[in-house]
Amino acid sequence: MTATVTRPAPEATGLRRQIQREASRSVLRAVGRSLLTFGLTLVVVIALWVAVIELFGISAYVAKGPLDVWAYLVTDDDAADHRAVLTGDLGVSLTHAFIGFVAGLVVALLGAIAFRLSRGVEHALMPIAMLLRSVPLIAMAPLIILIFGRDVATVAVVAGIVVLFPALVNIVFGLHSATPETLDVVSVYGGNSWTALRRVALPASLPSFFAAVRISVPGALTGALLVEWLATGDGIGSTIQTAYSQVQFSLVWSAVVVVTAVSLVLYNVVQIVETVVLTRMGMTVRQGS
Repeated sequence: MTATVTRPAPEATGLRRQIQREASRSVLRAVGRSLLTFGLTLVVVIALWVAVIELFGISAYVAKGPLDVWAYLVTDDDAADHRAVLTGDLGVSLTHAFIGFVAGLVVALLGAIAFRLSRGVEHALMPIAMLLRSVPLIAMAPLIILIFGRDVATVAVVAGIVVLFPALVNIVFGLHSATPETLDVVSVYGGNSWTALRRVALPASLPSFFAAVRISVPGALTGALLVEWLATGDGIGSTIQTAYSQVQFSLVWSAVVVVTAVSLVLYNVVQIVETVVLTRMGMTVRQGS
């Protein structure tokens, strides 16, 4: 008995290759738009920086412009030492931010899934979450430090809180964005709520999830700086406080510029990843959303 091997028709193979090429071109176009947006953002930030100093007539002793920061970090005789200090502090701050980012995003994702599976849980806990979000974090920070001390636990709690609430709202919205028709298909084929979550709700929530990640990245870094300023005494947050008290304004401005630049880079890296993933999945990518 001879086995029959079925080969795809040349037309089908050509169509598949055409679809793959078009998908690759779409990804490249989307990535190009993201990089262009990043470049324009840098230009706007630098222009606003210079304009604020000039319009308000801030003293050159206090306010440092882009050229001053460039000299402090690149061309001065002690620039290598300045970069070494900020690089070490930046590593500490990024570690703290990563801890808070992971803690906040994981809790937000688990909470959003619980809300999606149970309306009762959502109705019971979402008002509490919104109420806590209305309390300024700077007011809660001393209590958090008193409970958790001045170590990694406090970093996870404070930076995690900064990440948690906006991420939770975005992910919950995304999980509820699945159309009733697609959920009905799962139900017709015998799927339960968990199946609908895995097969429909989670994939449909990817745009909102990536939006939550983009918001959370700079938020986690802000939370880390707050913890370093109030509790841990290390990282760029502590360096800015110390430099300000010692009237080292060049160090203050350079530290702020480094943190801002890293936040912009990380934000746009996430946006590029989002662009690639959503374009590959055939979803609409909303730039700057």
